[in-house]
Amino acid sequence: MYPVRIDSDGLCLREFTEDDIDALLAVYGDPTVTRHMSFEPRNRGQVAATIAMAIRTSTIEPRVEYSLAVAIPDTHLMIGFGRLAIDSGHPAQRSAQIGFALRADQWGRGYGAETVRLLHRLGFAELGMHRIWGARSPDNTVSDRLMRRLGMIEEGRIRGHVLVRDAWRDSIVHSILEDEWTPSTHTDAASQSTVTT
Repeated sequence: MYPVRIDSDGLCLREFTEDDIDALLAVYGDPTVTRHMSFEPRNRGQVAATIAMAIRTSTIEPRVEYSLAVAIPDTHLMIGFGRLAIDSGHPAQRSAQIGFALRADQWGRGYGAETVRLLHRLGFAELGMHRIWGARSPDNTVSDRLMRRLGMIEEGRIRGHVLVRDAWRDSIVHSILEDEWTPSTHTDAASQSTVTT
């Protein structure tokens, strides 16, 4: 599915362009944002490589990687990164992992929840996934509350999951199944989303 653009009243997910490098650097270059992530802050060259990879993989068929810009539709301001990656080891199981990061100055405005809602819509309504899951740092209590509020059940802990800042860190896994998700129960009436391809 290319190109992807998913809109709600407050946000959109869209394909990356080369013009997004500096906007993504404001996300991935910020130590406050990356504190709970599986990597340290990235420099401009690393961010440019991330966007180049997102652009390159967006047209591969079958598409298994959806790395998308999170933007405010009215202003076109890119404020974050949203990702849905289909678990390629067992594609018939229709499982995908999601993740996202937002600029720190945009926190506390409901954009994180809206990003996850749009990723759920992409996975379930558009791609026919059976299971969507996400992994978080055990210390990321904000992400814990957000995923629980959106119907993602905590499944358990993966011990020693990622090596970051010279130490092994556990991850807590949350998931939601297709029969647990419906747009009417997991999307606010004010944020009904539409998809164009």
